[in-house]
Amino acid sequence: MAPPAPVSGEAGPPDRAVPDLHAHGLFNYREVYANLSPATLTEMAVVRGEGLLGSRGALAVLTGTRTGRSPGDRYVVAEPVVRDEIWWGTVNRPMEPAVFERLMEKVKAYLQGRDLFVTDNWACADPRYRLHIRVIAEKAWHTLFAQCLFLRPTAQERAGFVPQLTIVHASGMQADPAIDGTGSETFIVLSLQRGLVVVGGTHYAGEIKKAVFAVLNYLLPRQGVFPMHCAANIGPKGDTALFFGLSGTGKTTLSADPERRLIGDDEHGWSAEGVFNFEGGQFRGGLLRQDDQPVSGGGAADLERHSLRLCPGERGPRPANAPAGLRGRSFHGKYAGRVPGRLHRQL
Repeated sequence: MAPPAPVSGEAGPPDRAVPDLHAHGLFNYREVYANLSPATLTEMAVVRGEGLLGSRGALAVLTGTRTGRSPGDRYVVAEPVVRDEIWWGTVNRPMEPAVFERLMEKVKAYLQGRDLFVTDNWACADPRYRLHIRVIAEKAWHTLFAQCLFLRPTAQERAGFVPQLTIVHASGMQADPAIDGTGSETFIVLSLQRGLVVVGGTHYAGEIKKAVFAVLNYLLPRQGVFPMHCAANIGPKGDTALFFGLSGTGKTTLSADPERRLIGDDEHGWSAEGVFNFEGGQFRGGLLRQDDQPVSGGGAADLERHSLRLCPGERGPRPANAPAGLRGRSFHGKYAGRVPGRLHRQL
Protein backbone atom coordinates (compact mmCIF):
# COMPACT_ATOMS: atom_id res chain seq x y z
CA MET A 1 0.00 0.00 0.00
CA ALA A 2 1.33 3.42 -0.87
CA PRO A 3 1.22 5.55 2.27
CA PRO A 4 -1.18 8.48 2.24
CA ALA A 5 0.12 11.97 1.76
CA PRO A 6 1.50 13.26 5.06
CA VAL A 7 -1.16 15.89 5.58
CA SER A 8 -4.05 16.47 7.91
CA GLY A 9 -7.51 15.54 6.84
CA GLU A 10 -10.60 13.38 6.69
CA ALA A 11 -13.59 13.32 4.40
CA GLY A 12 -14.92 16.80 3.74
CA PRO A 13 -13.02 20.06 3.49
CA PRO A 14 -10.12 19.47 5.90
CA ASP A 15 -7.52 21.83 7.26
CA ARG A 16 -4.59 20.71 5.13
CA ALA A 17 -1.88 22.18 7.35
CA VAL A 18 0.50 19.75 9.03
CA PRO A 19 0.94 20.68 12.71
CA ASP A 20 4.22 22.43 13.40
CA LEU A 21 6.02 19.90 15.56
CA HIS A 22 8.97 22.27 15.90
CA ALA A 23 6.80 24.05 18.45
CA HIS A 24 7.03 20.85 20.52
CA GLY A 25 10.81 20.74 20.19
CA LEU A 26 10.78 17.93 17.61
CA PHE A 27 13.11 18.16 14.60
CA ASN A 28 14.58 15.98 11.83
CA TYR A 29 11.66 13.53 11.76
CA ARG A 30 10.63 11.84 8.53
CA GLU A 31 6.96 12.23 7.64
CA VAL A 32 4.11 13.56 9.75
CA TYR A 33 0.73 11.87 9.35
CA ALA A 34 -1.78 14.12 11.06
CA ASN A 35 -5.46 13.52 11.85
CA LEU A 36 -5.88 10.62 9.45
CA SER A 37 -9.17 8.78 9.36
CA PRO A 38 -9.56 5.65 11.53
CA ALA A 39 -9.69 3.46 8.41
CA THR A 40 -6.41 4.90 7.12
CA LEU A 41 -4.70 4.54 10.48
CA THR A 42 -5.89 0.94 10.73
CA GLU A 43 -4.55 0.13 7.27
CA MET A 44 -1.22 1.80 7.98
CA ALA A 45 -0.88 -0.06 11.28
CA VAL A 46 -1.36 -3.39 9.49
CA VAL A 47 1.04 -2.52 6.64
CA ARG A 48 3.67 -1.32 9.12
CA GLY A 49 3.43 -4.58 11.08
CA GLU A 50 2.00 -2.97 14.20
CA GLY A 51 -1.02 -5.27 14.38
CA LEU A 52 -3.29 -7.70 12.59
CA LEU A 53 -6.78 -7.25 11.23
CA GLY A 54 -9.43 -9.44 12.81
CA SER A 55 -12.12 -11.22 10.83
CA ARG A 56 -14.67 -8.63 12.03
CA GLY A 57 -12.52 -5.68 11.03
CA ALA A 58 -11.02 -4.81 14.41
CA LEU A 59 -7.31 -4.11 14.73
CA ALA A 60 -5.57 -6.53 17.14
CA VAL A 61 -2.22 -5.50 18.63
CA LEU A 62 0.17 -6.97 21.16
CA THR A 63 1.68 -4.67 23.77
CA GLY A 64 4.64 -6.88 24.68
CA THR A 65 5.70 -7.37 28.27
CA ARG A 66 3.70 -4.37 29.49
CA THR A 67 0.14 -5.66 29.20
CA GLY A 68 -1.25 -3.05 31.57
CA ARG A 69 -0.41 0.23 33.23
CA SER A 70 2.90 0.78 35.01
CA PRO A 71 1.93 2.96 38.01
CA GLY A 72 5.32 2.42 39.64
CA ASP A 73 6.97 4.14 36.67
CA ARG A 74 4.86 7.30 36.69
CA TYR A 75 6.31 10.62 37.77
CA VAL A 76 5.16 14.20 38.16
CA VAL A 77 7.71 16.93 37.49
CA ALA A 78 8.24 18.90 40.71
CA GLU A 79 8.06 22.29 39.03
CA PRO A 80 7.77 25.50 41.07
CA VAL A 81 4.13 26.15 40.13
CA VAL A 82 2.92 22.74 41.31
CA ARG A 83 5.52 21.67 43.88
CA ASP A 84 3.38 22.68 46.85
CA GLU A 85 0.07 21.52 45.33
CA ILE A 86 0.74 17.80 44.85
CA TRP A 87 0.36 15.05 47.43
CA TRP A 88 3.77 13.42 46.92
CA GLY A 89 4.20 9.76 47.70
CA THR A 90 4.09 6.34 46.05
CA VAL A 91 1.33 7.43 43.66
CA ASN A 92 2.80 10.81 42.71
CA ARG A 93 6.55 10.34 42.53
CA PRO A 94 8.48 13.57 42.07
CA MET A 95 10.97 14.08 39.25
CA GLU A 96 13.21 17.11 39.36
CA PRO A 97 12.89 19.48 36.37
CA ALA A 98 16.54 19.04 35.36
CA VAL A 99 16.13 15.24 35.28
CA PHE A 100 13.00 15.61 33.16
CA GLU A 101 14.77 17.95 30.71
CA ARG A 102 17.56 15.42 30.15
CA LEU A 103 15.02 12.63 29.60
CA MET A 104 13.02 14.80 27.21
CA GLU A 105 16.14 15.51 25.16
CA LYS A 106 16.70 11.76 24.79
CA VAL A 107 13.10 11.34 23.62
CA LYS A 108 13.55 14.08 21.02
CA ALA A 109 16.75 12.47 19.77
CA TYR A 110 15.06 9.06 19.61
CA LEU A 111 12.22 10.38 17.44
CA GLN A 112 14.57 11.87 14.85
CA GLY A 113 14.42 10.04 11.53
CA ARG A 114 11.09 8.39 12.35
CA ASP A 115 7.60 8.81 10.95
CA LEU A 116 5.31 10.53 13.44
CA PHE A 117 1.56 10.24 13.82
CA VAL A 118 -0.50 13.06 15.27
CA THR A 119 -4.11 13.27 16.38
CA ASP A 120 -5.88 16.31 17.81
CA ASN A 121 -8.79 15.51 20.10
CA TRP A 122 -10.81 16.80 23.03
CA ALA A 123 -11.45 15.59 26.54
CA CYS A 124 -14.61 16.55 28.48
CA ALA A 125 -17.99 16.38 26.75
CA ASP A 126 -19.11 19.56 28.50
CA PRO A 127 -17.58 22.33 26.33
CA ARG A 128 -17.20 24.60 29.36
CA TYR A 129 -14.43 22.35 30.63
CA ARG A 130 -13.06 21.02 27.35
CA LEU A 131 -9.36 20.17 27.15
CA HIS A 132 -7.59 20.24 23.77
CA ILE A 133 -5.26 17.22 23.50
CA ARG A 134 -2.56 16.49 20.93
CA VAL A 135 -1.05 12.99 20.84
CA ILE A 136 2.24 12.51 18.98
CA ALA A 137 3.35 8.90 18.56
CA GLU A 138 5.69 6.74 16.54
CA LYS A 139 2.97 4.08 16.13
CA ALA A 140 -0.12 4.57 13.99
CA TRP A 141 -2.21 2.46 16.35
CA HIS A 142 -1.47 4.69 19.35
CA THR A 143 -3.02 7.68 17.60
CA LEU A 144 -5.90 5.45 16.49
CA PHE A 145 -6.41 4.54 20.17
CA ALA A 146 -6.55 8.21 21.14
CA GLN A 147 -8.94 9.02 18.29
CA CYS A 148 -11.34 6.31 19.36
CA LEU A 149 -11.14 7.02 23.08
CA PHE A 150 -11.37 10.81 23.17
CA LEU A 151 -13.82 13.20 21.56
CA ARG A 152 -13.12 13.71 17.87
CA PRO A 153 -13.59 17.22 16.44
CA THR A 154 -14.56 17.70 12.82
CA ALA A 155 -12.04 19.07 10.34
CA GLN A 156 -13.72 22.46 10.61
CA GLU A 157 -13.57 22.37 14.42
CA ARG A 158 -9.91 21.42 14.22
CA ALA A 159 -9.00 24.52 12.24
CA GLY A 160 -6.65 26.61 14.36
CA PHE A 161 -6.38 23.84 16.96
CA VAL A 162 -4.07 24.84 19.83
CA PRO A 163 -3.24 21.96 22.21
CA GLN A 164 -3.53 22.57 25.93
CA LEU A 165 -2.04 19.13 26.68
CA THR A 166 0.52 17.35 24.49
CA ILE A 167 1.28 13.65 24.93
CA VAL A 168 4.45 12.31 23.29
CA HIS A 169 4.48 8.51 23.16
CA ALA A 170 7.92 7.17 22.24
CA SER A 171 6.97 3.57 22.87
CA GLY A 172 10.18 2.01 21.58
CA MET A 173 12.55 4.15 23.61
CA GLN A 174 13.79 2.60 26.82
CA ALA A 175 15.21 4.62 29.66
CA ASP A 176 18.43 3.77 31.46
CA PRO A 177 17.58 3.94 35.18
CA ALA A 178 21.20 4.57 36.17
CA ILE A 179 21.36 7.64 33.93
CA ASP A 180 17.78 8.84 33.56
CA GLY A 181 16.62 8.71 37.16
CA THR A 182 13.79 6.24 36.48
CA GLY A 183 12.95 2.99 38.24
CA SER A 184 12.98 0.91 35.05
CA GLU A 185 13.12 1.23 31.29
CA THR A 186 9.51 2.48 31.34
CA PHE A 187 8.53 6.05 32.16
CA ILE A 188 5.37 8.12 32.23
CA VAL A 189 6.18 11.70 33.19
CA LEU A 190 3.63 14.49 33.66
CA SER A 191 4.73 18.11 33.44
CA LEU A 192 1.65 19.93 34.67
CA GLN A 193 3.26 23.33 34.36
CA ARG A 194 4.08 22.81 30.67
CA GLY A 195 0.99 20.79 29.76
CA LEU A 196 3.18 17.92 28.58
CA VAL A 197 3.19 14.14 29.11
CA VAL A 198 6.02 11.92 27.90
CA VAL A 199 5.62 8.13 27.71
CA GLY A 200 8.34 5.64 26.80
CA GLY A 201 9.40 2.04 27.27
CA THR A 202 5.85 0.69 26.97
CA HIS A 203 3.50 -0.05 24.10
CA TYR A 204 0.46 -0.13 26.37
CA ALA A 205 -1.78 2.68 25.07
CA GLY A 206 -3.80 2.86 28.28
CA GLU A 207 -1.05 5.13 29.62
CA ILE A 208 -2.39 7.83 27.28
CA LYS A 209 -5.85 7.48 28.74
CA LYS A 210 -4.77 7.59 32.38
CA ALA A 211 -2.38 10.48 31.80
CA VAL A 212 -5.28 12.62 30.61
CA PHE A 213 -7.36 11.56 33.63
CA ALA A 214 -4.50 12.53 35.96
CA VAL A 215 -4.16 15.96 34.37
CA LEU A 216 -7.93 16.53 34.64
CA ASN A 217 -7.73 15.55 38.33
CA TYR A 218 -5.34 18.47 38.72
CA LEU A 219 -7.17 21.01 36.56
CA LEU A 220 -10.88 20.50 37.20
CA PRO A 221 -11.26 20.77 41.02
CA ARG A 222 -10.12 24.39 40.87
CA GLN A 223 -12.97 24.96 38.39
CA GLY A 224 -15.53 23.48 40.75
CA VAL A 225 -15.67 20.05 39.10
CA PHE A 226 -15.25 16.76 41.00
CA PRO A 227 -13.38 14.17 38.85
CA MET A 228 -14.61 10.61 39.32
CA HIS A 229 -13.39 7.17 38.28
CA CYS A 230 -16.81 5.71 37.67
CA ALA A 231 -19.39 4.74 35.07
CA ALA A 232 -22.60 6.76 34.82
CA ASN A 233 -26.01 6.42 33.24
CA ILE A 234 -29.25 8.36 33.39
CA GLY A 235 -32.84 7.17 33.74
CA PRO A 236 -35.95 8.37 31.91
CA LYS A 237 -36.76 10.78 34.77
CA GLY A 238 -33.33 12.38 34.75
CA ASP A 239 -31.96 10.44 37.73
CA THR A 240 -28.24 9.72 37.40
CA ALA A 241 -26.55 6.57 38.72
CA LEU A 242 -22.81 6.45 39.39
CA PHE A 243 -20.92 3.14 39.47
CA PHE A 244 -17.62 3.38 41.36
CA GLY A 245 -14.99 0.69 41.44
CA LEU A 246 -11.45 -0.25 40.52
CA SER A 247 -10.62 -1.25 36.95
CA GLY A 248 -12.06 -4.65 36.10
CA THR A 249 -14.75 -4.68 38.80
CA GLY A 250 -17.72 -4.35 36.43
CA LYS A 251 -18.48 -0.64 36.00
CA THR A 252 -18.93 -0.94 32.25
CA THR A 253 -21.14 -4.02 32.53
CA LEU A 254 -23.39 -2.65 35.29
CA SER A 255 -23.86 0.73 33.60
CA ALA A 256 -24.99 -0.83 30.29
CA ASP A 257 -28.67 -0.92 31.29
CA PRO A 258 -31.17 -1.24 28.41
CA GLU A 259 -33.63 0.96 30.32
CA ARG A 260 -31.18 3.81 30.86
CA ARG A 261 -29.00 6.05 28.68
CA LEU A 262 -25.26 5.64 29.10
CA ILE A 263 -23.28 8.77 29.91
CA GLY A 264 -19.94 6.96 29.98
CA ASP A 265 -18.25 3.89 31.36
CA ASP A 266 -15.13 5.05 33.18
CA GLU A 267 -14.22 8.71 33.79
CA HIS A 268 -16.56 11.61 34.60
CA GLY A 269 -16.78 15.06 36.08
CA TRP A 270 -19.51 16.27 38.44
CA SER A 271 -20.13 20.00 38.12
CA ALA A 272 -22.92 22.30 39.28
CA GLU A 273 -24.60 21.63 35.93
CA GLY A 274 -24.46 17.84 36.06
CA VAL A 275 -22.34 14.81 35.26
CA PHE A 276 -20.34 14.68 32.03
CA ASN A 277 -18.05 12.16 30.39
CA PHE A 278 -14.36 12.91 30.03
CA GLU A 279 -14.10 10.58 27.05
CA GLY A 280 -15.90 9.65 23.87
CA GLY A 281 -15.20 5.92 23.61
CA GLN A 282 -15.17 2.79 25.76
CA PHE A 283 -12.14 0.79 26.90
CA ARG A 284 -13.15 -2.51 28.42
CA GLY A 285 -11.98 -6.04 29.12
CA GLY A 286 -13.34 -9.04 27.31
CA LEU A 287 -12.71 -12.52 26.05
CA LEU A 288 -11.15 -13.08 22.64
CA ARG A 289 -13.61 -15.33 20.82
CA GLN A 290 -12.56 -17.79 18.14
CA ASP A 291 -14.18 -15.70 15.40
CA ASP A 292 -12.30 -12.60 16.62
CA GLN A 293 -8.93 -14.12 15.77
CA PRO A 294 -6.74 -12.29 13.25
CA VAL A 295 -7.19 -13.37 9.67
CA SER A 296 -3.44 -13.40 9.00
CA GLY A 297 -0.36 -14.36 10.98
CA GLY A 298 -0.63 -16.65 13.98
CA GLY A 299 -3.67 -18.32 15.43
CA ALA A 300 -5.65 -18.76 18.61
CA ALA A 301 -2.66 -20.16 20.47
CA ASP A 302 -0.65 -17.00 19.79
CA LEU A 303 -3.02 -14.58 21.55
CA GLU A 304 -4.28 -14.46 25.09
CA ARG A 305 -8.01 -15.03 25.41
CA HIS A 306 -8.30 -12.10 27.80
CA SER A 307 -8.01 -8.78 26.04
CA LEU A 308 -8.79 -5.10 26.34
CA ARG A 309 -11.11 -3.66 23.73
CA LEU A 310 -11.66 -0.11 22.61
CA CYS A 311 -14.59 1.20 20.62
CA PRO A 312 -15.56 4.77 19.74
CA GLY A 313 -18.56 6.34 21.43
CA GLU A 314 -20.85 5.94 18.46
CA ARG A 315 -20.41 2.14 18.75
CA GLY A 316 -21.35 2.09 22.43
CA PRO A 317 -24.79 1.46 23.94
CA ARG A 318 -26.79 4.66 23.32
CA PRO A 319 -24.52 7.37 24.74
CA ALA A 320 -26.38 10.28 26.33
CA ASN A 321 -25.59 13.89 25.63
CA ALA A 322 -23.70 15.62 28.44
CA PRO A 323 -24.06 17.09 30.94
CA ALA A 324 -26.75 14.80 32.29
CA GLY A 325 -28.45 14.59 35.67
CA LEU A 326 -28.98 18.31 36.21
CA ARG A 327 -28.44 19.87 39.60
CA GLY A 328 -31.27 19.14 42.03
CA ARG A 329 -32.12 15.76 40.58
CA SER A 330 -31.34 12.58 42.45
CA PHE A 331 -28.05 10.72 42.27
CA HIS A 332 -27.51 7.07 43.16
CA GLY A 333 -24.04 5.81 44.02
CA LYS A 334 -23.12 2.16 43.48
CA TYR A 335 -19.80 0.46 44.17
CA ALA A 336 -18.83 -2.20 41.65
CA GLY A 337 -16.00 -3.79 43.61
CA ARG A 338 -15.69 -6.13 46.55
CA VAL A 339 -13.70 -3.78 48.82
CA PRO A 340 -14.93 -0.33 49.91
CA GLY A 341 -13.27 2.50 47.99
CA ARG A 342 -11.32 5.40 49.42
CA LEU A 343 -11.46 8.98 48.23
CA HIS A 344 -8.11 10.73 48.17
CA ARG A 345 -6.44 13.80 46.75
CA GLN A 346 -3.87 12.00 44.67
CA LEU A 347 -3.72 12.36 40.90
